[in-house]
Amino acid sequence: MKKIITTIFASLLLLSAFSITQAAGPTKVVYHIDDAETQGLKGLRNIRNHLDTAPDTIIIVVTHANGVDLLMEGAKDKKNNTEYAPLVSALKSRGVKFEVCEITLKNRNLKKDQFVLDADFTPSGVVRVADLQYKDGFAYIKP
Repeated sequence: MKKIITTIFASLLLLSAFSITQAAGPTKVVYHIDDAETQGLKGLRNIRNHLDTAPDTIIIVVTHANGVDLLMEGAKDKKNNTEYAPLVSALKSRGVKFEVCEITLKNRNLKKDQFVLDADFTPSGVVRVADLQYKDGFAYIKP
């Protein structure tokens, strides 16, 4: 009898885990960029490749510190002289959301109008990354 109850319980547990997985919907990922020079182009390419393989993924890119440079108007990768804005725009058209930390704006004396139109703003980049992971169940990637 004990074996039957254990088997039934294990089956129900597996079934419930399967149901939760099925109901969870698309994968959600936060890409964290805090240094555009070392992470910018690599991060944008990672995101493009990510969407090429899993197009239904929900992706939010959160930038702070020197990472916000990625979203500044006219910003380029220093090695390849590649402008970020067209790459950001192409990813935005695929549903990627880009966010800039407002604490960084204040600390670096930057204005919102210095950023590409594809950028949104968040009060704190690190709080946003933490909330997306803990409260909203986003996976974390730092390129």
